[in-house]
Amino acid sequence: MSPIPPATPWGAGGPPVPETGGSPPDPRTGSDGAPPALEERGSGGGAPEYTAAPTRALRIAVIGGGPGGLYAAALLKRLDPARTLTVHERNTPDDTFGFGVVLSDETLGGIEHADPDVYRALRREFVRWDDIDIVCHGRTLTSTGHGFAALGRRRLLQILHERCRGLGVELRFGTPAPPAAELARTHDLVIAADGVHSTTRSEHPDAFGPRITTHRCRYIWLSADFAFDAFRFEIAETEHGVMQLHAYPYARRLPSTRPSGPERQSSGASTVIVEMREEVWRAAGLADCDEQQSAERCAKIFAEALGGRPLRGNSSAWTAFRTVVNDRWTHGNTVLLGDAAHTAHFSIGSGTKLAVEDALALAACIEEQPTLPEALAAYEAERRPVVESTQRAAAASLRWFEELGGYLGQPPRQFAFNLLTRSRRVTHDNLRLRDRAFTDSVERDFGCPPGTPPMFTPFRLRGLTLRNRVVVSPMDMYAAEDGVPGDFHLVHLGARALGGAGLVMTEMVCVSPEGRITPACAGLYTPGQSEAWRRVTDFVHTSAPGTAIGVQLGHSGRKGSTKVMWEGIDQPLDHGNWPLAAASPLPYRAGVNQVPHALDRAGLTEIREQFAAAAGRAAHAGFDLLELHCAHGYLLSGFLSPLTNHRTDAYGGSLSRRLRYPLEVFDAVRERWPHDKPMTVRISAVDWFPGGAVADDAVEIARAFAAHGADAVDVSTGQVVPQERPEFGRSYQTPYADRIRNELQIPVIAVGAISSWDDVNSILLAGRADLCALARPHLYDPHWTLHAAADQEYAGEAAPWPPPYRAGSRKPPTGRTEAPKPRLTLDP
Repeated sequence: MSPIPPATPWGAGGPPVPETGGSPPDPRTGSDGAPPALEERGSGGGAPEYTAAPTRALRIAVIGGGPGGLYAAALLKRLDPARTLTVHERNTPDDTFGFGVVLSDETLGGIEHADPDVYRALRREFVRWDDIDIVCHGRTLTSTGHGFAALGRRRLLQILHERCRGLGVELRFGTPAPPAAELARTHDLVIAADGVHSTTRSEHPDAFGPRITTHRCRYIWLSADFAFDAFRFEIAETEHGVMQLHAYPYARRLPSTRPSGPERQSSGASTVIVEMREEVWRAAGLADCDEQQSAERCAKIFAEALGGRPLRGNSSAWTAFRTVVNDRWTHGNTVLLGDAAHTAHFSIGSGTKLAVEDALALAACIEEQPTLPEALAAYEAERRPVVESTQRAAAASLRWFEELGGYLGQPPRQFAFNLLTRSRRVTHDNLRLRDRAFTDSVERDFGCPPGTPPMFTPFRLRGLTLRNRVVVSPMDMYAAEDGVPGDFHLVHLGARALGGAGLVMTEMVCVSPEGRITPACAGLYTPGQSEAWRRVTDFVHTSAPGTAIGVQLGHSGRKGSTKVMWEGIDQPLDHGNWPLAAASPLPYRAGVNQVPHALDRAGLTEIREQFAAAAGRAAHAGFDLLELHCAHGYLLSGFLSPLTNHRTDAYGGSLSRRLRYPLEVFDAVRERWPHDKPMTVRISAVDWFPGGAVADDAVEIARAFAAHGADAVDVSTGQVVPQERPEFGRSYQTPYADRIRNELQIPVIAVGAISSWDDVNSILLAGRADLCALARPHLYDPHWTLHAAADQEYAGEAAPWPPPYRAGSRKPPTGRTEAPKPRLTLDP
């Protein structure tokens, strides 16, 4: 990012600016300031096509006078005082919603680098604090070391107003902006910073491709006329349901030590957000309350936190949060910024932060790139990954608060740890750096012996005790011949067993030749295959004692008879195809994959018995655990999803009917599988497509399997239909495991982009899962678990190095890292 030139003194603002808001004549423009290279080639309501001038944008309109729009205007004017910049804000200068805003050190660092004057003005106003108080069941737990900075939103806007005026930016208040398309015809650049309800975005849906999701909680922004001495989360369990308070100070610099007694909360102001599920809001009668009544009711509910003080509003109204995503942020010479382009839930304090960072990036890209189209493309390319990462974290936090009631049964410290790490941005290791005493207490409650990370505590399933919580997730290898596992499987699974995981799982092992995905898939439908698997389990039990090995049984259903992955994933074989069977005659990809036949009663019985027979062979082969594959669009998953089950008989329709056949298969397998050995089931919690399975369905599916004797539920998602739109990201599937575990109180296995031992420790300690299954990390490093132990300086019995490998149990030196320290300092 290009450095921003030094600031001019406040109020100097460069050359004089005429009252009309235009710039002085400039040799790069015509006499009226309009860029001669702006050639209109379109008409109508959209932004015109144009040929960009080789110079940077000179005439700029900003729609929306929030922090993002104002800061973008100030930066662009400062970069080039010859620019004409006009900010259109429909409200008056003193109007603003909300109360206080929180900015991160990272954002403040960007502001300090770009505009030290603004930074110094902000710094004088900041309230800073380190503590987070979590109040639940009448008990307060405090975690420290978090480092927040906040100030009043009105004061932030005043600072930016002053800066814009000093630089010569024209601020037009009290009048709606002209439409973006109209401004685009007379300006080089239009910045639409017009908020979550952006008119610009709604007027051009085909151009921006907006997707807006309204969520399940109602919330209201209020204020208290005193400063809390910490960020406070408080849970109120009312007769109508669970309500929560989010509160933080924004006006009064807090003392260095936390007072107690009557002086604890003495002056200043705090933002107070009250939030609850929609059904709780309605049951409590808050839907019928006006602003004043809502403030009074909320003050009564959280009277202890407020010390009996009142709450006040500021045009405050109950609303549901809306997540805004746009496929594109630009349309001709119009660009979206801040909430107009994207929103992230307030519980991670990111709205103003993202808008200000957008402004910084946009200004820098305009400075760096030779033409406006290149600048706008660079801005979106730079910001989109950052925004998407923030939105994933915000979505995790939002969902956590939506499901808050399911966590109230957790032990107090685990509940607090869960809340603090809900977005996945704060992790176990990160929190230890901030507050070691707090994390130590959470670990003790969890049952960690001294010096033992959570991932190296044992876990029991039926008659099997796993020495640690790490699972090598099932991964299709496509390396068998006629369903028989060979040397590759011995080396692959044996290496990962030697690598220290508590449980190593096979790939999906098919119960019949017709149930294979590809010709190279492994099976358990012949005695010879069982004997071949016995060779693998014997090696694991002999050479990696203490490691358990499990088998995953499945049937491909409509996703079978395809090429191996690296030759064309989900593509049918060029020759030698076999007939497919499924719940309904629906091909996986219409026009690509073959149409399966819908199973009749005889076919259902035959496949059920194939599963049972394979379970018997798995027991003979010496496996320690069996998992039934009911996920990813394979046969049993195809019965569960309404997208793939269109049956009208007893096996289709309602969820209970769609569950019927998978449960019949489960029961048949459980009957053949040894009673003392555990059996798990893998499910796709959501289908990631409209009309498909959702999280509520996953809870009921897990409940049903648990009632039939499943010892744990392995919670994956998707892969049911090819047109799915998953929300990929770090640990993105964990929230579904989390909900099942805490709502049903049954063991779960979390899977999906869990890549670090820090993630594993965080998930376990927060109570989101009991085991963590990792796939790709174990492909990258077969000894991932042992290396995780070494990185954490753990050398206990939960991660023993095999005797032949003990000499390598310490990371090899990488060379000299220190130069000799100077001993003398001599004067020249």
